[in-house]
Amino acid sequence: MDDQKTSDHSNKSIDLRIHSNVEIGSLEDKAVLELADEKLGRAVSIARKQHSFKENSLGSDVFNKKCQNNLWNSIKIVVFSNKLNILMIFGPAAIIVNQTTGLHSMVFLFCLLGIIPLAERLGYATEQLACYTGPTVGGLLNATFGNATELIISVFALRNGMIRVVQQSLLGSILSNMLLVLGCAFLSGGLVIMKREQVFNKATAGVNSGLLLMSVMGLLLPAVLHSTHTELHFGKSELALSRFSSCIMLLAYAAYLYFQLKSQKKLYNMEESETESDDDEEAPVISMWEAILWLSILTVWIAVLSEYLVDAIEGASHALKIPVAFISVILLPIVGNAAEHAGAIMFAMKDKLDISLGVAIGSSTQIAMFGIPFCVIIAWTMGRPMDLNFQLFETATLFLTVIVVAFMLQEGTSNYFKGLMLIFCYLIIAASFFVHVDLDSVVDKPQGENGG
Repeated sequence: MDDQKTSDHSNKSIDLRIHSNVEIGSLEDKAVLELADEKLGRAVSIARKQHSFKENSLGSDVFNKKCQNNLWNSIKIVVFSNKLNILMIFGPAAIIVNQTTGLHSMVFLFCLLGIIPLAERLGYATEQLACYTGPTVGGLLNATFGNATELIISVFALRNGMIRVVQQSLLGSILSNMLLVLGCAFLSGGLVIMKREQVFNKATAGVNSGLLLMSVMGLLLPAVLHSTHTELHFGKSELALSRFSSCIMLLAYAAYLYFQLKSQKKLYNMEESETESDDDEEAPVISMWEAILWLSILTVWIAVLSEYLVDAIEGASHALKIPVAFISVILLPIVGNAAEHAGAIMFAMKDKLDISLGVAIGSSTQIAMFGIPFCVIIAWTMGRPMDLNFQLFETATLFLTVIVVAFMLQEGTSNYFKGLMLIFCYLIIAASFFVHVDLDSVVDKPQGENGG
């Protein structure tokens, strides 16, 4: 019995040893496995971090390349897509000539040539931005940037005291749009489509003609008041009447925008449908923020060249022996209306006369009802006595132009002969301003609010 107990005890001790050895071996194996798992986990995490870093760096490289491609495509579309843009080199050339030689005639001509493509590209950028906005914002954009070149030139001329240059350049812009731009549109459209007369919306043309006649009234009454010497307070009544009339004209233009864009949309259905079909054919090619950036750049560059242009007007007039009135009424508006001119002709040749009328007559309405009153108010804030007395010769020219164009539009049809007559009328007006002597001085030095 004792031997059996001893053998059982020894077997149990052996079993315990074996079991303890097994447990020690399993713990060691577990520790080794855990250590291996930890090392593997660290390796996987390091590999993931390296992979994510590579992905981020690759994504940033792709993003940078995409931004660079978008920037290059935008520059290529806006700057290099139009052959007219080769004239942009005259802008820096004008600044260099002004700094080195001071020849006013060369500076003036180079500024004119340099502003032409900028004005056209400004219109293009505005159209691209209008594709991303609704009709209301699009209309306001066209009202703001459509005649931005003329308004920028006018502000710099006002700052230099050239009130007559401002008046005559704004008047010339109206005459250029109504006679030259519209005449070229009618002529080109009539020559392309000679088998029939082109048709446009008479109602919209009638509204614009009424607004233009209202602007003529606003310009005519101060001129008559001055010429007949029937002012209640000499030198003050004319200026006060002009400022009051300017406020009324701005209110009338705001009401016109509401009428066109909100209240009476049915009246403009034809024009809107043609615009929508044209937008379907030509989708925007640059993004909204690119269009805003280009608008800012072009506006600043036009402002820089306009300052040099205005400073060189008087010297160029003496050097080239061209009257300042001819420069202000004929040359400056042709430069400012380059975008409208090209657009009106293009749409007329596509048999979209309502858009051509919106460009030509609509731009004239903007200048007459917004541009001129706006400059009067700006001059008021500057302490410059600008009024609506454009002198009898200029006011009579505008009155006859509005009457002639109103008669041309009353039938709602156009042909090449009507366009030819409008162009001939513009040539007569241009010749009359070439021989016209402006009795007022080029630079009107402010003499207080009396205007003198």
